[in-house]
Amino acid sequence: MNTVKKIWKFISSMQFAIGLLLVLAAACSVGSVITQGQSYEAYASQYGERLAGAIMALQLDDLFHSGWFIALSAFLCLNLLLCNLIRIPSILRMMKREADPAASVDKNGEVTVSGIRDADGFLKAMGFRKTMTGDRKSLAGASEAQDREAGRYKFSVKNRAGLWGAWVCHLGILLLILGFGLGQATKEEYTVYGLPGDVLPVGDTGCLLTIDSFDVGLREDDTVEQYTAGITVRRPSDGASESAEISVNNPASIFGMRFYQNSTGWAADIHITKSGEPLQDDVIYAGDYVAVSDMPELVIYLNAFYPDYVMGEDGPMTASSALKNPAYLYSVYYRNQILGMNALLETEELTIDDYKVTFDNARNYTLIQVKRDRFTFLALIGGLVVMIGLILAFYLQEARMWACEEADGTWTVHGASRKGGVLFAEHFQETAEKFR
Repeated sequence: MNTVKKIWKFISSMQFAIGLLLVLAAACSVGSVITQGQSYEAYASQYGERLAGAIMALQLDDLFHSGWFIALSAFLCLNLLLCNLIRIPSILRMMKREADPAASVDKNGEVTVSGIRDADGFLKAMGFRKTMTGDRKSLAGASEAQDREAGRYKFSVKNRAGLWGAWVCHLGILLLILGFGLGQATKEEYTVYGLPGDVLPVGDTGCLLTIDSFDVGLREDDTVEQYTAGITVRRPSDGASESAEISVNNPASIFGMRFYQNSTGWAADIHITKSGEPLQDDVIYAGDYVAVSDMPELVIYLNAFYPDYVMGEDGPMTASSALKNPAYLYSVYYRNQILGMNALLETEELTIDDYKVTFDNARNYTLIQVKRDRFTFLALIGGLVVMIGLILAFYLQEARMWACEEADGTWTVHGASRKGGVLFAEHFQETAEKFR
């Protein structure tokens, strides 16, 4: 039983929390250096086989979803939860003690002044609105009352809620970690790309995305200023639909999902004839391929597209982003063996035995990234709670003042503040001069 208590005490200790934070911070640093989601071969080519093996064994290729990272995060959440639960009784006792005049009256404060003629005015000037007035002998039992001096007292306390500042901050951090951790563990991500007019499924969500429009905004120097897509998302299950315009850094939220304008590329129409007769019309994207319909072993791959084609010293390139002299860099494969590679202008044909291939109607397609994180709200609440905790901790500083009546009718006033004592004392002394 003692062993269990020791373990429980250690898990809820500050030392354990600091240790966890250091390990998690180091892990996050490693995760930011090592590119996530790569294959063993990719890591081996970059770091060598031995280090690549260690990366895969320690799950550093997907660190933030690894079992050990999740376990450490869970222990940190447990530590924060226990710390907060353990501190509740002590904070409640502290609040009760701070509001009890018997715990302060007849004791010296952090700062004291004598000869105050208007104690009520002094307390109000210091920001104490509610004042408790009573007989000093009434603060204790009969035996102790005989030793107390006669006279009245005035007591007031303010900003007791500030005692909860650190506690609320810890609660907010706990919610932030939970929101981020649960969100990472359960998030869904989909990639949708296509041309205006396309109706595309959004992963396994059951929703359909229609690309209504897509525009690439250019600056005067021919560089890209913005990508903007108009989309409509429809939910066939209930017929609901919603339209939005998205651009880079301006996503839209639809049906609990976030739609991001991620990137763009080039697409074109590909036309294939056989023995002079139309055989196939398709859309081909740069970096993608089309298999010939009646001979799937024959594949046309579009390596790249050059809107303003010129042949440079290092090979084909584009002089501008304007469609002035479009050319298509293609590769032809038959049964996974390359037959040839070249650049084809729109006015030219590619001949492969009885087949002829042409490209035209080049235009930009949009690539939209879709994310769904069901716990974003928890992280947002956590951030709000942290802000509230900081306000409580730094702007609501608990303070007490008590005044004891002297025989000549003046008051000796004491003050104490758990935080910001120096500033409180300076303000105390400056204000006291007005009421002597």
